[in-house]
Amino acid sequence: MDLFSEVARYTADLSEHGYCVIENALPAETIAALDDDIAPRFHRTPFCEGGFYGATTKRFGRLLARSPHAETLVRHSLIVSIVEQILLPWCDCIQLNTTQAIAVHGGAPAQLPHRDQDMWSAAKGTAEYLVNVMWPLTPFTSENGATLVWPQSHGSAALDPEPSGRPVAVEIPPGSALLFLGSTLHGAGSNRTSQVRRGIVVGYSLGWLKPYEAQWLAYPPGIARKFDPELAALVGYRQHRPNLGNYEGQCPSILLDEDYDPGLPLAAIDALRPDQQALIENRIAVQGGVS
Repeated sequence: MDLFSEVARYTADLSEHGYCVIENALPAETIAALDDDIAPRFHRTPFCEGGFYGATTKRFGRLLARSPHAETLVRHSLIVSIVEQILLPWCDCIQLNTTQAIAVHGGAPAQLPHRDQDMWSAAKGTAEYLVNVMWPLTPFTSENGATLVWPQSHGSAALDPEPSGRPVAVEIPPGSALLFLGSTLHGAGSNRTSQVRRGIVVGYSLGWLKPYEAQWLAYPPGIARKFDPELAALVGYRQHRPNLGNYEGQCPSILLDEDYDPGLPLAAIDALRPDQQALIENRIAVQGGVS
């Protein structure tokens, strides 16, 4: 099956059910290498505080700065293409919302069922604000708290007081990926074993939203300058029309230019949507000059 057909197939599943699973999305060896890279950080990270994050769970972000293998997950061509199919009707470009490693320890209770779109106080039921991808580092089983997803709880159904069906525990091995919409009701299950269940969430959101993880702080220019330009753009080093996320009136990617002189003043440059640009050009034509 070619990429176009795969994108269409998984996008349809995601749109219909609110979630989908891509089996064998990456070699298990790639996931194991990433797990090895961040194992010391898991060991040093304290348990979370608060009822939502969970006192028997560990979490940390900035994965692109912690392992070279994280980029393979973030820039997975099939997944990024699916995400763009879902989100681009509502934005010019997508952005990385977060990369977060999660370790749910034995005995952890089930997480409060929630919808990730609720981090933004905006109208719900029509637009999708984000797509999350759960990558297991260890096998996800119903016993160790595999992610619970409520099918068909997304979109306009997110406005219903209660979901109409029962949750599904998505059991998948390392190398497979669970995609779910920001409007889909979900939550970590209870870990009824003595083992730690580890996984990674890679989230993508509309490019004009404030992301969950402060990407410019997670990856300041000194780090992002080493990224591939497409990855740097994904973490926020590009503008979203009109003029959103600019630096001194220009695209923030200028900060990654080796020749950039921070002492040199910059000219602000329009970065407008086509409809806005047309209005400006029409006004200039009528007035016969530039304001």
